[in-house]
Amino acid sequence: MPKDKADVLEVLRTELNFLEMGGYSLGRWASFGPQYIFEDSPTCINYDQTENPSPCTGCVLMHFVPPERRSETIPCRHIPLNASGATLDSLYRYSDRRAVEEAVGNWLRSTIDRLEKQRTASSLG
Repeated sequence: MPKDKADVLEVLRTELNFLEMGGYSLGRWASFGPQYIFEDSPTCINYDQTENPSPCTGCVLMHFVPPERRSETIPCRHIPLNASGATLDSLYRYSDRRAVEEAVGNWLRSTIDRLEKQRTASSLG
């Protein structure tokens, strides 16, 4: 997975497009059960990999995982998605699919916007 901000932006844009196009409800495994945000997306470094998975430490999403949660089995489930600290881990327990996808979409849009502004500011300065 790419590491610089431009590549992080591209990954986040791709993820947002995947979400908005119904990728989690139309995925090839959708008929077998729920799809997990980030994990069942081409964004995941282990997408479609059944053997010898890569460690999550190589994923660009790790930049958004709080340091104290990076050793979790599935770290991307612990990215804070809003000001109240909701994560995929908590939303999967207490929210329906629509609310989960809405929270992730909002997080993706705001994160993309923030990173684009940072990139613009750094190119001007």
